[in-house]
Amino acid sequence: MPRVLVSDKLSPTAVQIFKDRGVEVDYLPDLGKDKEKLLSVIGQYDGLAIRSATKVTEKLIEAATNLKVIGRAGIGVDNVDIPAASRRGIIVMNTPFGNSITTAEHAIAMLFAVARQIPEANASTHAGKWEKNRFMGVEITGKTLGVIGCGNIGSVVAMRGIGLKMHVVAFDPFLSVERAAELGVEKVELDELFARADFITLHTPLNDKTRGIVNKDAFAKMKDGVRIINCARGGLVVEADLVEALKSGKVAGAGIDVFEVEPATENALFDMPNVVCTPHLGASTTEAQENVALQVAEQMSDYLVKGAVTNAINMPSISAEEAPRLKPFIKLAEVLGAFVGQVTEEPIEEVEILFDGSTADMNRRALTSAALAGLIRPQVSDVNMVSAPIMVKERGIILSEVKRDKSGAFDGYIKLTVKTSVKTRTIAGTCFSDGKPRFIQIKGINLDAEVGEHMLYTTNYDVPGIIGILGGICAKHEVNIANFQLGRNRPGGDAIALLYLDGPFPAKVLEELRANKAILSAKPLQFDVTV
Repeated sequence: MPRVLVSDKLSPTAVQIFKDRGVEVDYLPDLGKDKEKLLSVIGQYDGLAIRSATKVTEKLIEAATNLKVIGRAGIGVDNVDIPAASRRGIIVMNTPFGNSITTAEHAIAMLFAVARQIPEANASTHAGKWEKNRFMGVEITGKTLGVIGCGNIGSVVAMRGIGLKMHVVAFDPFLSVERAAELGVEKVELDELFARADFITLHTPLNDKTRGIVNKDAFAKMKDGVRIINCARGGLVVEADLVEALKSGKVAGAGIDVFEVEPATENALFDMPNVVCTPHLGASTTEAQENVALQVAEQMSDYLVKGAVTNAINMPSISAEEAPRLKPFIKLAEVLGAFVGQVTEEPIEEVEILFDGSTADMNRRALTSAALAGLIRPQVSDVNMVSAPIMVKERGIILSEVKRDKSGAFDGYIKLTVKTSVKTRTIAGTCFSDGKPRFIQIKGINLDAEVGEHMLYTTNYDVPGIIGILGGICAKHEVNIANFQLGRNRPGGDAIALLYLDGPFPAKVLEELRANKAILSAKPLQFDVTV
């Protein structure tokens, strides 16, 4: 009988689900806070069910000699060392859709609280004061609500805003015009959202592209008296800049549920008038806590008893029989998607995945999910192979799969075509006998490039001296090139270069490279190459 440890507080109903499905369970909800005790007992368990209190570090994973699955009751897995778990073959699951409504409702509640200064008015009245003239609020009816990130949670907020007779404008790189029309929102660029919105609410993950997205420069573009709501992730809003904007009157109020440092026992925002602060309560309702707890118990039980994989962060939904053959191509599909996702800035409208030769007979659902997860992960960092197709559908992106018999020199390959309103991008790849993914075509240009963790992709005209320019600039700054591949469509035509590097490409070197007139574009890329 498999054995699961529940080291954080979880619903008693969830604990019963484990028992009913033939899983032995130890419910020790305070153990996650005792790192040393947890470390000493984790080797006894096949599964670990957690919330946010338990920190699953590399050290803990090394001690978890029998662990097969980690289940996170909730969406965020920041407290789990996923690469370390992957290296040990431990599946990491989450419950990505259990608290969407709850988080969206909290954002709407914060919007009302800030608009009418409810917390301050409540405190004043409880203190025996009657300061009716002090708390002059604003109506939300007829106002413009700017939604940054219109995915699973943001779309719910947008619909609630429309129901409150607000005009909703939305910025999301993956939101199609068709999906925007379906939601009833106006799709705009970020600067236009800043300029037009009376209220701005954030519902985007925290990653390199979104960190500090609301900062001093952004505030300068906003209306005077704008109000900011953040129930997504701390770090999206630069807190010091928000404090200054509040002091100057540029921002009339803010509702903040998440902070740059948590738990936030001290923060400059706490002393600001008309700033409503809550302790990361976005997912804290009875219904949401129950939903995610039940889901994680069901998912973990199904895996431990039946071998079924659902909502895995680091594992596709595949059967045991097909896994050895499919696994390298899962990684190939993921890196193909990741390549296009990292070089594409415009909203994606269509995705076509071609399965040629032997890949046409594989588990195309798993391969497609891997490609889509890689494609949108640069914008939606907590996406997994199960949630990726849903997110693509929600954004109105047209997805098509094509399979055909062997048509070229390779036994089988995958080709990804992504269309935006600006251009179409294509990339193809295959796996050789060593199981490692390789790029074989980019922009219709043939090449043979091994996939590395750190790469640099450039485009240029096919003219003499490109190799010297790239190599010279890298050598000047001691950037070592492990591999160097070139390709062109015709003599004197379009050309590309793909460099496999020993480490990340330095930003200052990238600036120098882009300043060279011979280089049309240069993009540093990063891939997870663990198979």
